[in-house]
Amino acid sequence: MSELSLHALPLKGLWQLQHARHSDERGGFARLFCQASLASAGVAMSIRQINHSVTRQRGAVRGLHYQVPPQAEYKLITCLRGEVWDVAVDVRAGSPTFLHWHAERLCAGDGRSLLLAPGLAHGFQALSDDAELLYLHSADYSPAHEGALSVHDPRLAIAWPLPIAQLSARDQQHPFIDASFAGVAL
Repeated sequence: MSELSLHALPLKGLWQLQHARHSDERGGFARLFCQASLASAGVAMSIRQINHSVTRQRGAVRGLHYQVPPQAEYKLITCLRGEVWDVAVDVRAGSPTFLHWHAERLCAGDGRSLLLAPGLAHGFQALSDDAELLYLHSADYSPAHEGALSVHDPRLAIAWPLPIAQLSARDQQHPFIDASFAGVAL
């Protein structure tokens, strides 16, 4: 097995990234990112920004965020501590899976990450207290190019595994999808 392998998930442009894990008496090692490995799988991602989040309360939700061109981005998400239910929503105009969502459970030490292509909104729910995530982004954050969806949107009907215990004031303000939302043109 190579150090990294990609497995396609039900939304085009959403992959599970499996990390080869090496252990010995000292502990463990895993390569979390390799530009060459991703390029050999057809993903041209370079890192522009790395973010780290800690979500203190089990049941808290963050999201659903995306960026539009020219700041549309790949995101590589890895759980460093605890456990999360990670969600991607297709917001690409003309996509056959437009407004469909897919979720994966990510656990610290499970050797998996999620890779989201541009045009996929991202959010997650903490399934444990003190859930920690590492995000690698292919574009710089730009408030002028940010978009967001409501985690409560009935059109998406995301089946959050726990009652939503906490949502930031900012994330509470995200609108429901209306008839004028045609998606993101990439």
